Amino acid sequence: MSVTASARILLGSMPLTCPEDVVAARLNARQVAEILGLDRQGQTRLATAVSEITRNAFAYAGKGRVDFLIEGTAPAHTLSLLVVDEGPGIRDLDSVLSGLRAYAPGRGTGLVSARRLVDQFDIQSAPAGTTVRLAQRLPHGALARLTRDAQQQIGQLLASHQGTDPLDALHEQNREILDSITDLQERQAETARLNQELEETNRGVVALYSELEEKAEQLRGVSDTKSRFLSHMSHEFRTPLNSILALSRLLVDRVDGDLNSEQERQVQYIRKSAQGLLDMVNDLLDLAKVEAGKVDVKPVEFSVEGIFASLRATLRPLLTNPSVDLLFGHAEHLPVMLADEQKVIQILRNFISNALKFTEQGHVLVEARHEPARQSIVFSVQDTGIGIAAQDLGLIFEEFSQVDGRLQQGGTGLGLPLTRRLALLMGGEVRATSQSGQGSTFELVLPVRFGQALSAPASSPETPRAHRVLVVDDEEAFRYVLRHIAQDAGYGVQEAPDGLSALQSAREQRPDIIFLDLAMPQLDGFGVLERLAQSPDLASIPVVVCTSQLLSIEQKRLLASAHAIVQKQDVSRDGLTALMQAVMARDA
Repeated sequence: MSVTASARILLGSMPLTCPEDVVAARLNARQVAEILGLDRQGQTRLATAVSEITRNAFAYAGKGRVDFLIEGTAPAHTLSLLVVDEGPGIRDLDSVLSGLRAYAPGRGTGLVSARRLVDQFDIQSAPAGTTVRLAQRLPHGALARLTRDAQQQIGQLLASHQGTDPLDALHEQNREILDSITDLQERQAETARLNQELEETNRGVVALYSELEEKAEQLRGVSDTKSRFLSHMSHEFRTPLNSILALSRLLVDRVDGDLNSEQERQVQYIRKSAQGLLDMVNDLLDLAKVEAGKVDVKPVEFSVEGIFASLRATLRPLLTNPSVDLLFGHAEHLPVMLADEQKVIQILRNFISNALKFTEQGHVLVEARHEPARQSIVFSVQDTGIGIAAQDLGLIFEEFSQVDGRLQQGGTGLGLPLTRRLALLMGGEVRATSQSGQGSTFELVLPVRFGQALSAPASSPETPRAHRVLVVDDEEAFRYVLRHIAQDAGYGVQEAPDGLSALQSAREQRPDIIFLDLAMPQLDGFGVLERLAQSPDLASIPVVVCTSQLLSIEQKRLLASAHAIVQKQDVSRDGLTALMQAVMARDA
């Protein structure tokens, strides 16, 4: 007999004419399954199902037969047993199989039980008889076991069933039951071992989280201590420095008598050094206040022309090089701004003083322009100085970073990082362009009206729209943190202080990702998620929930539609940046 990949091979048949045949059918089914490579559990399941069905066939029809076949296409071969009888058939077959039809105890459950034991179960019943097909999937390579000797062995097995001793069959069945019980006990022991390992792992994870939380709390404490130290020491340093400046001013003004030229030069050096140190202390103090969230924005209305007039007067003493001109552009027709005037002056003063410091000849030009598309005012400070190399341009806004250069005059490297933080605090941004040897341009971009988010810059049809982030939180300090991180990553940012304004902003701006707080007035985060899900236009926007709450299982179920859940105390620049990049890449 040849064996092909696609097969229906009749291995043999045996009749059902007496009770001993039912026992023999069970034994033969197990032994044939063993020859074809089924494991012990598969053998027992098939033999038990065959026993149930052949017992029914003999009981209700009086006789029948069992055909042993291999069916299917490689590699999905099955060992199939057809139990055929010529009885009266089964009435209400569907009710029997569904378990709806009731029988006396111990009867009527054979078909249902057999169907659960095998991989495939088919039954056809009519008044002329019933055919039941029981099939078990064979392991890969089973046909290779069906050699000529194996076929002869199966044939002899099916032909020599007469005279089967029921006691031997009972012993074999008991052995199968004992093997099944042993296997079950081993599985239970393995499950208990795995549960023990899982409990130990869970305890380790809990301990690790506890340790991480403790470390995070320590880091927060260190950060708070650093901020308090900087704030306290900055105040302590300013008092003697101001005294040094005041006393040196008296000497320069010759209040107590004349100075010779050498003494005047020495006093000027003292004043210059004290003023430089005072500037550093002021920067440290301002930076500590920003990090601690203690800097408030005090918006007032002012004109850009008034800002330029104030800067022109206060920066005139810095013009010590006659080869450099400080120029201011026209600002008469620019709109009136609502912002923190003193912080705007502080940022521009830093830009201008740096430009004067690093420009040997030429000019420093201060200008402002209105960008209606972004509803913003752009202040620019352009110089003809030494410029900044491309590889160093990304360092200038990092704290305590300085670019080496022949005109470097000390400092802490805090001025530009502070300007960036102050700009972000006012809802704006700073940017710089430069070319080594050809000068630099620093720009401050602020909304015309404080509290109004900067619109995305207009783009040509060939330029894709910049990614936008919507930050929804009633806590201004946390909105500032997320805005800072997102803008540093190159994303445009809109803000909303409550759920209702968040929904309005989402409809108008269509952000690429939403950072959502849960506890907010008017409409909380759960309500925002629900309304977003109900809107066909907004349901696809990824939402990252940022909360300080400890969420219950029910609350986590309500947040199933969120893209991610982040605890506020775990927020980090790298983590959120990676999360935003992953979301943007997925949408792209």
